[in-house]
Amino acid sequence: MRILHTGDWHLGRTLEGRSRQKEQEQFVDELVEIADSSGADLILMAGDVYDSVNPPAAAEQLFYDAAARLTANGRPLVVISGNHDQPERVASVSPLVRRQGITLVGLPTSEPVTVHATRTGEVAKIAALPYPSEARLGELLAGDSGEAELRLAYSARVGRLMNLLGREFTPQTVNLAMSHIYVLGGVESDSERPIQVGGAYTVDPSALSCGAQYTALGHLHRAQRVKGEGMIRYSGSPLAYSFSEAGQAKSVAMIDVAPGGEPVFEEIYLSCGRPLVNWKSTGGLQEVYGWLDEGRDAGAFIDLELRLTEAMSMNDIQRLRKSREGIVHIRPIYPQMEQELEELSRSRMPVQELFRRFYQRQTGGAEPDDSLIALFLELAEEERHEAAEGEEN
Repeated sequence: MRILHTGDWHLGRTLEGRSRQKEQEQFVDELVEIADSSGADLILMAGDVYDSVNPPAAAEQLFYDAAARLTANGRPLVVISGNHDQPERVASVSPLVRRQGITLVGLPTSEPVTVHATRTGEVAKIAALPYPSEARLGELLAGDSGEAELRLAYSARVGRLMNLLGREFTPQTVNLAMSHIYVLGGVESDSERPIQVGGAYTVDPSALSCGAQYTALGHLHRAQRVKGEGMIRYSGSPLAYSFSEAGQAKSVAMIDVAPGGEPVFEEIYLSCGRPLVNWKSTGGLQEVYGWLDEGRDAGAFIDLELRLTEAMSMNDIQRLRKSREGIVHIRPIYPQMEQELEELSRSRMPVQELFRRFYQRQTGGAEPDDSLIALFLELAEEERHEAAEGEEN
């Protein structure tokens, strides 16, 4: 059986207000092409279908379109909800799509998913665990567990549920697991909204030891393998969703596995989406304009950091933004300002006053006008917001 593993689509996500819809549409086109050309028998989507619990209509339409196209030839698709998703929303259309071979698992359940591969005739048993919040785990295990067991650590309760889900595994079936969790040892990036609090939501790899030959994970945006029983992998996100993912190659996972056999893994790299790049200039504005003139990273979103000795004017900033629509952030760094920022943290001096004094010193006593101060505060707030978003996501 050939299994295509993907996840973390985050449909509806933007980058500082810039739509990623076209890129996500390109991803769906590429995923359908990969599934068809490779002869995939089953597709696993490991959570975070959407980027929010209330996604825009265009994001929902894109998901439904993707699901219909991926299963047009009778190929089963199994989808679980992630921590960004509203689980009932993900599963709400189940009555309409179940006969097409689409299984949508919104909330954790103790029942595994069973699918049949049309091409090979093989049966797959899937221990499918959507994002398991503390409350959802408690509700699910309350019926058949004592109070002491409900007080077990989060990881142990995930392990208990995975074992329940894997109880129908047999030597004659392809035995798989899928979840949207943070497994100890996985490498994070800023664009994932944490689902572990102080380590409490971290799952030990041993909790996934339910007899699965392959475990398909979602949540971490970097494609990677995690140590544990069988083969455990994160597929990663199909697009880079924050500048902390700059330079990452995006991919999907293809696995060939037979009942009782060892899985054979292949990483299939994606070509869709605009790259996210970090530019760090020590040569001032002229160096940046030189990069723009030579067409450097022409199709990318750019996080620009400039080290300058003189204050940027509003015209400088506007000219940069007009030169390339892909410039998302512009962060001027001044040696004197770095020193005074340290003093600011001690003196509590308002940031606009710090900027005014810096501007006076750089211009020989000139006063910055209100529009320039407002622009500086806007850039400072944008940087603060990006830093806060990195911590949240």
